[in-house]
Amino acid sequence: MTRQVLYKGLSAFSSICSMAMSTRILHISDLHFGPPFMPTVAEVLLQSVPLLNPDAIVVSGDLTQRAKRHQFESARRFFDRFADIPMLVIPGNHDVALYRIFERLFRPHALYREIIHPDLNPVLQVGNVMLVGLDSTAPRSAVSNGRLHRHQLRHCEEAFANVPEDMTRIVVAHHHFAPGHDKVLDVAMPGSRRAIDCFVEQKVEMILGGHLHRSYIGNSLDFFPGHHRERGVIIVQCGTTTSSRGKGRERDENTFNLIDAGAKTLTVTHYLYFEEAGEFAPVSKHSFPRQGQAFDPGDAGSGSTST
Repeated sequence: MTRQVLYKGLSAFSSICSMAMSTRILHISDLHFGPPFMPTVAEVLLQSVPLLNPDAIVVSGDLTQRAKRHQFESARRFFDRFADIPMLVIPGNHDVALYRIFERLFRPHALYREIIHPDLNPVLQVGNVMLVGLDSTAPRSAVSNGRLHRHQLRHCEEAFANVPEDMTRIVVAHHHFAPGHDKVLDVAMPGSRRAIDCFVEQKVEMILGGHLHRSYIGNSLDFFPGHHRERGVIIVQCGTTTSSRGKGRERDENTFNLIDAGAKTLTVTHYLYFEEAGEFAPVSKHSFPRQGQAFDPGDAGSGSTST
């Protein structure tokens, strides 16, 4: 009887497999290849990857400083050094030409598509996680603040439509869905509430982003009441991983996040670069029960540590 249930269909089998595994995602952002890029920090990041042993790497935008060909080519060579680790990469506002007006208006992502990836809204399934990337750049209307369009929210819905119920659903966008959480004034991306309401209905559990050049790990319910008070969306902002453009409490700092998606718990470990030691080290750890689950400390990313 048990075997009949287990092998009833591919969807059921995938669901059972995802319950038994944990998936690790390295989240980096705002690399800014160009004048602000810090090669020494980037090399340390590369050396850290085998120790972190991620199942996938997410890059949430701003690969370049001024969307120039040689900057994209440098980013491409950097990504190629991650060997065979699956990657999901999306553009940021700095990956669109700012001062080359004709290019920004008529072919804003030409270099990005040619050198990095042709898909601006990529989808990646790895382990028990489904990741959907969304291009939040708005070259013609809101270069800095960004936008998400209704067709992108439908794209999310379609991508998650056939995903097993217990698979972790994560959205990646460059711009931020929550307003500035410190003394550095930043307003949320226009249309954030609409997007988060859609994500909640789609059972998205986490949003990964960048843009602010400082980190934040919390929940959409801290800012927006939403339709379902019991299931907001975990918001994970990454600071700048390899540039000198950190802001607020992360001024002149470099950071990344490591996400462990378990069967019952989502854990985010926040890493900071220590120049004297020449290494990234964990400085905080944040564990969240998955939607509909009680908190299980034994499932909270045993591979991560905190200080």
